[in-house]
Amino acid sequence: MNLQTPNSAFTPPDGEGSVQVQLDPSDKIKGAKVFAVYGKGGIGKSTTSSNLSAAFSKLGHRVLQIGCDPKHDSTFTLTKKLMPTVIDVLETVEFHSEELRPDDYMFEGYNGVMCVEAGGPPAGTGCGGYVVGQTVKLLKQHHLLEDTDVVIFDVLGDVVCGGFAAPLQHAERALVVAANDFDSIFAMNRIVAAIAAKSKNYDVRLAGVVANRSRETDEIDRFCDEIGMQRLAHFRDVDAIRRSRLKKCTLFEMGDDPEVVAAQDEYLRLAAMLWAGVDPSTAQPMKDRDIFDFLGFE
Repeated sequence: MNLQTPNSAFTPPDGEGSVQVQLDPSDKIKGAKVFAVYGKGGIGKSTTSSNLSAAFSKLGHRVLQIGCDPKHDSTFTLTKKLMPTVIDVLETVEFHSEELRPDDYMFEGYNGVMCVEAGGPPAGTGCGGYVVGQTVKLLKQHHLLEDTDVVIFDVLGDVVCGGFAAPLQHAERALVVAANDFDSIFAMNRIVAAIAAKSKNYDVRLAGVVANRSRETDEIDRFCDEIGMQRLAHFRDVDAIRRSRLKKCTLFEMGDDPEVVAAQDEYLRLAAMLWAGVDPSTAQPMKDRDIFDFLGFE
């Protein structure tokens, strides 16, 4: 079974047994560089995404961050508070999108970063792919993507179902956030497989991994070498990064302590690298049993 829109009736499935939500070609984001950020739940995707958005803005780019999580907390370090979601505001007008204005669902955050929280369907119902699709349609209807240089999708956990894999259909490059531990690397392996599946029919390619909350990167590096993937950046377990989340601000607002400045510089370096263009990784993910063996578990 393959869930497809009428416009994509002849699109081959993304993988064996695929049940994927297909992208309407008219909804493709054009003009901006688009990145999707994935990773194990709680690994720091939103912190990474928000600081990366801030870094892009510091480099002079017009940035839009789209949070794709029902918790709608992706952008709150940029905006300083939780913002209403696209689904919330659509519900208030009984899903008549023509009645919405851009300032109903898009908000300006730190250093001019524009912020949208797509939200999600009620628990146990609906599909995250629909939510992402409606968000992109709204942005296009209101011509909000025409003045955007960079779009960052911050995506729920390590869910790689058809719905929450939908941002991969819009993205040019996908990044995985991982720590130097088994659970993070196991989740990363499955995300790499999802990106490979999407790359068969869409432009998205794997950029690489961002090592986060880790003093060392030896296990991440060993895994990357094995499957043919690159590490793009390394953010150590710096307390200021954790505190920035609690203070509802970006790392760029956390003073000039040497550790903070080093992390800021790493975000700026990562943003500059992504803007210049990262060669795709042609990684070959492992089977579940193989990754257990590779990482030393019995």
